[in-house]
Formats: sequence, structure tokens, C-alpha cells
Amino acid sequence: MANITRFDPFNELTRFDPFRDMNDFFPGFMLRPVVRDVAGPPQIKLDVAEEDKAYTVKAEIPGVKKEDIQVSIEGNQVSISAEIKHEKEEEEGKKLLRSERYYGQQCRSFSLAHDIDQAKAEAEYRDGVLHLTLPKKNGGGGAKKIAVK
Repeated sequence: MANITRFDPFNELTRFDPFRDMNDFFPGFMLRPVVRDVAGPPQIKLDVAEEDKAYTVKAEIPGVKKEDIQVSIEGNQVSISAEIKHEKEEEEGKKLLRSERYYGQQCRSFSLAHDIDQAKAEAEYRDGVLHLTLPKKNGGGGAKKIAVK
């Protein structure tokens, strides 16, 4: 017996990423190094672990001051936002050759399986990594922002 599969002629077009496969379409033009030098805004990367009584979260937010980080908890919803300021200047002698700046805000929100005990939640930022300890709670509550140490 034969398997019947549905053919979608536009399937390959929806998965097309022009920057990933640029060298395949234009070999010899060397577009990859040019695209690699363009720095986009940094992303907050998360590691979330669950234990019996609490969640632990590690969020990578390099190059940010702890005063620019905000953590908000509402029930089982956790939001992390950071104001990112990046300036880079390259000078040779007295003539400025290149100057790059990026100012913006990054946010990550995620939901957990259990509500968080906001009164016992802790946040600490060191070496570019935000460490959150989020104890589980049975009841509900309002929104609360916690201070980053």
C-alpha cells in the first residue's frame, strides 16, 4: 500500500532564509563575511530549571548595568527587560574611522506551570548573568517588581 502525501509547492519558499543560503545562490560573491559583520541587537538568552519548591532562571544579559534591568512577576508570568546601551569607537590617530551605537530595550516574558511566591523571589546580577530564584506558590496574587542585587 502506498503512502499518500500532500505536496505544497510553496513549502520551500516559506522556509527561505536569504542570509543563511546566500553563498549557495551566489558562490564567489563572498556575501557571508559582510553579513556577519552586521551586529544586530543582543538577545536575552534564558535557562529555566524546575526544582521541587522553586524555579531557577539564568538570563544572559551582557554589558548591562544592574540598574537597567527590571524583573516583573504576575502570577506565573515572569518578564525580564533591560535597557541596552552600546557604544563603540575606533580611532586611528586623530581621524575617527568608525563609530557604532546601539540603544534599545530587550524584553523576554515566559509563563511557568506554578504561580510564584513574589515575597520570596530573589534576583542577583553578576558577570553578565541574571540569576532568579522563584519559589512556587499555591495561591494567586497581584503583580510585583523585584529589586536586582
